[in-house]
Amino acid sequence: MSKRIEFGDFQTPAELSEFVVNLVGEIFGTPDVVIEPTCGVGAFLAAAVQQWGSATKCLGYEINPVYVEQAQGLSGSNDVCIEQADFFTVDWRNIFHKQQNAKVLILGNPPWVTNSKLGVLEGTNLPEKTNFQRHRGFDAKTGKSNFDISEWMLIKLIENMPPTGALAMLCKTSTARKVLRQFWKNNRGFEKAYMFMIDAKTYFSASVDACLLYVSGHSLTNECTVYPSLSLAKPNARFGYVNGDLVADMDAFTSTRYLDQGTTTYVWRSGIKHDAAKIMELDVTPRGFVNGLGELVHIEKNFVYPLLKSSDIGNGRTLPRKFVIVPQKSAGDETAIIQSVVPLTWQYLMDHAEILDNRKSSIYKGRPRFSIFGIGDYSFAPWKIAISGLYKKIRFVLVGPFEDKPVMVDDTCYMIPCYSEEEGRLLLELLKSGDATTFFNSLVFEDSKRPITAEILKRFSFISAAKSIGLLGGLRRFVYDDASSNGSARQLMLLMERDETYLTT
Repeated sequence: MSKRIEFGDFQTPAELSEFVVNLVGEIFGTPDVVIEPTCGVGAFLAAAVQQWGSATKCLGYEINPVYVEQAQGLSGSNDVCIEQADFFTVDWRNIFHKQQNAKVLILGNPPWVTNSKLGVLEGTNLPEKTNFQRHRGFDAKTGKSNFDISEWMLIKLIENMPPTGALAMLCKTSTARKVLRQFWKNNRGFEKAYMFMIDAKTYFSASVDACLLYVSGHSLTNECTVYPSLSLAKPNARFGYVNGDLVADMDAFTSTRYLDQGTTTYVWRSGIKHDAAKIMELDVTPRGFVNGLGELVHIEKNFVYPLLKSSDIGNGRTLPRKFVIVPQKSAGDETAIIQSVVPLTWQYLMDHAEILDNRKSSIYKGRPRFSIFGIGDYSFAPWKIAISGLYKKIRFVLVGPFEDKPVMVDDTCYMIPCYSEEEGRLLLELLKSGDATTFFNSLVFEDSKRPITAEILKRFSFISAAKSIGLLGGLRRFVYDDASSNGSARQLMLLMERDETYLTT
């Protein structure tokens, strides 16, 4: 099974291949050449031969020699040519250059597997490791550096695609968006960009949102039309690229675009990341604290704080049911001091050092022992506006102190530190206003693994929202009252003073 996964060996059913080829024929017409870069047993090539016959030359490339032999039986003529080749070593630039004056259709179904999954399998069928997405620092070390192999493949194919060519590929919807974003981000639009949804459960027994991605031509347009099925009949949405990132619903976004200011008025922060929930998170029982291993935990309370998980925030719960050990005040703080200040806590961490020392993420390497991330002065603010990143429903909650301690949130949540209840209630009112809800919903792709991200949240302008509903005066008074002690307020005050138009209610 692992080899099957490594090579993305999930063959396209003949029925689906025929539907795709018929649809692409409506959009693109009859191609001179069809190129399938990972052809498997040749389902798409067979459909192309059936659809266009000898009018179209078909070229297939496949790494599996058994499949190459099967695919070579597609035609007894010279209209189909199958070559055994590894996608990652093929000179696609040269292949497409030979077809510069031809009407070329790049067709197929590249593997649906991520580079991290192949790493777990110790797979070798990978592209040369480069940071092609140009992530920096922390992002390059964590989940953002993970990508679908098909994402890398599609980008390479489109980069080298002839100007008169088109690409039609089956892939995850999330992969299709990432590919489009990569080109839109680099000022490359398409004359036609379509996504046609497919039922991956029916065709591949896969519980994933998938589509046929179609792109052709060059344009300055950064929009893609989405169709609910393999038909041009009724599009149901448009998404695009605006102000440096994706917009899920262009129509809804347009009506609330005034909120898309991208200011740094308030900084959204991720919650605590420790990657050791069974050790660091504690339940409260009549006997005392109990960890995820079922052990009774006798430690001091100095470094123990109430915790809200993503499921709590996502369901509107603000009363903590768990606690978390917080061994640092900010990332990078030395932890050795714990031994003298709270010896029972230190002994507990030492008793579970094997688990904590073997956390897989590279972010812990070279850091003080038992380090965590997503921690700073902001974590200890008495009040917080919080939202879960895992729930597609937009639900902001105001979180206050619990048992005289600030409440922490986990790393699948985002939060804004607030230094008074009044500040929190004002910000919550702005975030829950009608236009704000429409604005946030226009940015959220519901099929994403993490629908709500810091990139989405930071686009929202508190100043513009306050101005639109007549609360700018209150926001201004609040900011000036709290500017002496509140870092966020001081920042907002300076921003408002710099732009005098904001001072008019």
